[in-house]
Amino acid sequence: MSDTADRPLIAPSILSADFARLADEVAAVKGADWLHVDVMDNHFVPNLTLGLPVVQSLLGVTDIPMDCHLMIEDPGRWAPPYAEAGAHNVTFHAEATDDPVAVARDIRAAGAKAGLGIKPGTPLDPYLEILRSFDTLLVMSVEPGFGGQAFIPEVLDKVRAMRRLVDAGELRILIEIDGGINADTIEAAAEAGVDCFVAGSAVYGTADPAATVTALRERAAAVSPHLHLPR
Repeated sequence: MSDTADRPLIAPSILSADFARLADEVAAVKGADWLHVDVMDNHFVPNLTLGLPVVQSLLGVTDIPMDCHLMIEDPGRWAPPYAEAGAHNVTFHAEATDDPVAVARDIRAAGAKAGLGIKPGTPLDPYLEILRSFDTLLVMSVEPGFGGQAFIPEVLDKVRAMRRLVDAGELRILIEIDGGINADTIEAAAEAGVDCFVAGSAVYGTADPAATVTALRERAAAVSPHLHLPR
């Protein structure tokens, strides 16, 4: 069920959009590969954002695949409904559950791809054995909870380690990065081996978000060792 990317995937984060005009803001990133939706519960992270009803509404106004990033406690209870609603990819955090494989199984059974998120300070090694149960690994390059933070370059060591495993055929998983991605940082992430790039203010803080998505994709493709733009 795993996604494989042959070009850089750009996933604009609506955390940086105008919540009063969400339908318009989604339309403004036409051409994006995924639409990244940050769900926060004010427990796992110290912030409260939108939830399932808003995701259900957005699914009715766009055909961009929905990438739901759940920064919440008890993902075993709350994650499957996002898949049932029609989300393309549902990511929850390794730090939020004692049984990530079971949560991934339930997400997949409900019809979505399953993603595992890890915070900047969370080591990768303890989760290597279970990553075959997942379609996506989301490497956080800022502390989860708020947009607009500075990129943490040290997390790229985890990306490089994953890229080696994927390229060697030991894992088949899409590598996603989230936090501080912009025109200045996307090249380093692409060089390290990222497949999918979440960008919030770098997209929604510009006059033409759709053109920015295209520009970010081109910038990543220019330096990526494994991703290219279609000819």
